[in-house]
Amino acid sequence: MLGRLLPHPLLTLALALVWLLLVNSFTSGQALLGLCLGWAIPLFTRRFWPDRVRIARPWWLVFFLVKVLWDILVANLTVALLILGGRRFARPAFVPVQLELRTELALSILANTVSLTPGTVSAWLSPDRRTLLVHGLRVTDPDALAREIKTRYERPLKDIFEPDIVEPDIFKPDTFEPPC
Repeated sequence: MLGRLLPHPLLTLALALVWLLLVNSFTSGQALLGLCLGWAIPLFTRRFWPDRVRIARPWWLVFFLVKVLWDILVANLTVALLILGGRRFARPAFVPVQLELRTELALSILANTVSLTPGTVSAWLSPDRRTLLVHGLRVTDPDALAREIKTRYERPLKDIFEPDIVEPDIFKPDTFEPPC
């Protein structure tokens, strides 16, 4: 019964918080309006969600968000120094990152996290959802960038959203074909 009335409790709280940040006012009326919107949006869009969002380790998600916010701050400073240093320090490159994530939500969060971090952008996701093409502004070692994305972002997302998904070997891609 509660699941029908409150289909996504964490999303409700997140939307209410986003509302308060958007209106830049923390009054009781705005908080109530934010909670109402946070409740109504997931309730009325419930039929568009293919699967119920399952967060296996909610506290790990909080730590992941703190890590991403820190990375965004550090990357902003790095990109600013890169811009001030001139084009000679830029080494743009496309880097394929082989993915282990399988759920749509985790893949979306990973791609958005990469794009939110200044200096990198998610450029393309393969149709089989096994490879993410990332463009980096300063890539000295493509393998190191791919390893960093996998260990810093993909592994925690897999632990948060997919702790019990076992991947058969048949899904491991052997080759990478960039978009043409």
